[in-house]
Amino acid sequence: MNLPSLVYYHTVSQYRKHYESLYCSKPILTFDKIPVWFKKSSFRHAFFESSHRDDKKDKFSPVRSQRIDWIKATLQNSGAMLYCGWDKAKRRYDPRWRVSVVYDDYVVVIQLRLKQDGSLKAEFRTAYVADNSIAKIRNSPKWTIEMFQKK
Repeated sequence: MNLPSLVYYHTVSQYRKHYESLYCSKPILTFDKIPVWFKKSSFRHAFFESSHRDDKKDKFSPVRSQRIDWIKATLQNSGAMLYCGWDKAKRRYDPRWRVSVVYDDYVVVIQLRLKQDGSLKAEFRTAYVADNSIAKIRNSPKWTIEMFQKK
């Protein structure tokens, strides 16, 4: 599978405009037909990183931002490996968090919920190159729709 091209802009505002126009106007449908909604406020979490290894995202990340188009490509790729996300607070895997991996160590994280009609919807949480944690992610339980429905 071909990697999407990297995106190069000169300013953070250009990346923000790209994100908002591509992702925030309507949901992106995953390959398995789950609508994923993107909030404008998620831009900082997705495209900034911590300069001090804490939870404060204070430094714009060119590595994350250049892969902005990889989010949609990952969500829509039927060959994606799907894993349960880790709930740090509860110290356990949670099938409401789905981690998709398609392009080497690039991950896209969504949070799933049930709509009133019983169908799934999701909210984009983050995307990043998981160079330090990809082995741990790949050893996580595989995500399945059945796991979510049992939750």
